[in-house]
Amino acid sequence: MGCREILPKRQMLRIVRTPEGIYVDKTGKLAGRGAYLHDRRECWERGLGGGLAHALKSDLSADDHARLEEFMKTLPEDAEANR
Repeated sequence: MGCREILPKRQMLRIVRTPEGIYVDKTGKLAGRGAYLHDRRECWERGLGGGLAHALKSDLSADDHARLEEFMKTLPEDAEANR
C-alpha cells in the first residue's frame, strides 16, 4: 500500500497550522488549517519534502520541520508494519 491510498480521516494523522506553529494534532480537534498524512514514515518523508507546506498554505519553519521530523521517527518505516 502506498501513500497515495485514500483512507478515512480517522485512520490518518492530522497536522495543524496554528499561530504558534505547525503541530501533530493527536486529538483531531485543534483549531487551525489542517492536513492529513498516513501514519507511515514514507508518507511523512514525502509530505515534509514540500507537499505538507503546500497543503497547510504555509512555509514550515526550521522548528516546525524539526518537530515534525522527530514525530516521524516514531512511525513505522513500511506500509505492512501497522496492518
